[in-house]
Amino acid sequence: MSEKPIVITMGDPSGVGAEVTVKALASLPAEQRSRFAVIGDRPTLERAMERCSIDLPIAEFGGNVQDGALSLIHVPIASLPGTFGVLSDACGEASFRYIERAVDMSTRGEVGCIVTAPINKAALNAAGHHYDGHTGMLAHLTGAKSSWMLLASPTLNVLHVSTHVSLRDAIERATPERVLETIRVGHRHFRRVGFENPRIAVAGLNPHCGEGGLFGTEDTTQIAPAVAMARAEGINVEGPIPADTVYHRANTGAFDLVIAQYHDQGHIPIKLIAFDTAVNVSLGLTIDRCSVDHGTAFDIAGTGKANHVNMLSALDYAGKLTSQKR
Repeated sequence: MSEKPIVITMGDPSGVGAEVTVKALASLPAEQRSRFAVIGDRPTLERAMERCSIDLPIAEFGGNVQDGALSLIHVPIASLPGTFGVLSDACGEASFRYIERAVDMSTRGEVGCIVTAPINKAALNAAGHHYDGHTGMLAHLTGAKSSWMLLASPTLNVLHVSTHVSLRDAIERATPERVLETIRVGHRHFRRVGFENPRIAVAGLNPHCGEGGLFGTEDTTQIAPAVAMARAEGINVEGPIPADTVYHRANTGAFDLVIAQYHDQGHIPIKLIAFDTAVNVSLGLTIDRCSVDHGTAFDIAGTGKANHVNMLSALDYAGKLTSQKR
């Protein structure tokens, strides 16, 4: 078991990130809470605790942290709005700087895993950081050539061939090479987290996998070859399987992982089944990172209504990743 801390990036200071973070940490026993440190803004965390009627002392990370305190790595950002629920380029800059600090610490081996609270893509881009979200930003900061988004839940796990691109681009990205590498990445990750022989299903792209060419040929020409190559490597994989049945089969125990061809094909079933418990995990990076699977929720930020169950799931998954480090 690694003793390195797990760091939580606070996300957009105007969103629910600070709230779900303090709620989650406050719900943990003091001994367990000491394993985590928050990268963010002290006044925002204090304001979130006030709104949630939480009274946790905040201590500087690495200093003399009293039992039960919230350990903080404060990153000062100029011109934060000091209120919840607003779109701000300063908050976009803060979101980036928190992640940048976490990646730097992780790359230097100072932390075991990064857990990210939600960021706002519009704010991020307004601050001049032009990424499609956390996954693309983390790939750039770590120098990874490719990265993948895994949505993990107790009964359904989905790994995406592509995510934040148009449907037209997603079809073009479903090449045999990309599909094969996605299968390999999923196989390695599930072996790491304890599955001796992961059962992987690859979802088809077209209705009924093209129905023999009636509804498109991509399943035959792009996906089936990748599955055949993966099977030749000894990976326990089936497909392509029609997307309208494969998620039900996986959710009822037939498969450990489904390879989804594009964003909505994978996100819709898992958010239907595990909206509050699914965890977003980045694969293909040189560091470990997982996240809540929800947005900044500006409409309820600062009201005390945000549900922290998803953050607890992310912290739990981060603990598993850290314990599996070799």
